[in-house]
Amino acid sequence: MTDLNPLMPLEVLPHKLKQLTMGKLALADIKQVVQLQEEGVSEYPWLAVEDVELSSDEATQLRFMQSKLTHEPTHLLNEATIWSRAIYPLLLLAEQGDIRAWSEVPLAAEYPTFQVSGVADGVLGKTLAGRMVAPYLVMVEAKRGLGGEDPIPQLYGQLLAAAQINQAAQAQETQQLFGCYTIADNWTFVKAIVSELDSERPVLAVQYSQEFSERFESVAILKLLKRMVQRRPT
Repeated sequence: MTDLNPLMPLEVLPHKLKQLTMGKLALADIKQVVQLQEEGVSEYPWLAVEDVELSSDEATQLRFMQSKLTHEPTHLLNEATIWSRAIYPLLLLAEQGDIRAWSEVPLAAEYPTFQVSGVADGVLGKTLAGRMVAPYLVMVEAKRGLGGEDPIPQLYGQLLAAAQINQAAQAQETQQLFGCYTIADNWTFVKAIVSELDSERPVLAVQYSQEFSERFESVAILKLLKRMVQRRPT
């Protein structure tokens, strides 16, 4: 039993924060600490990319990557191979200005009632002097097979951590950012709005895209990535 200082008033005793580890999260853990508002797949305005243009070099690289995936049994390849051959090259193509693609990025943040920490498989974020200082898109590469788990709770944890990191860099009433999880070469995007960041139960509102297959829809995926980078706070 912990000894209490008899001179310390009960109302000022330190409150133990709930610890959330991204790789071990369940949806129930998220719902305990935030107000979760989920919207299903729909044709949201943020998915419109008709006006996003690709350069001839980008189009050439996409065709090359697609040709390498067309006849591959991507559901049988391990995660590291898929990441290096398909996922990360698209993140690199979405770089713009000071926004850089990163992999294996530690994320940690503290809210009034909980702390969340872990590692994002991929990030598109603002870079300063070789450091990632503001993550605008965070990614989970979902494990498959017997060790596979639902990637959504982990993605929510990443979004919450990224929102608080961005809030520390540029305080706003709400933080808008994007997320994505991949299964083999299939991508699903999420738009997240995090609000009431200083409250005991912040609000996490998310919308989902359809699933995109890189073998057949790499152009749409890259355009979405580029549009998300364009929508970053300035």
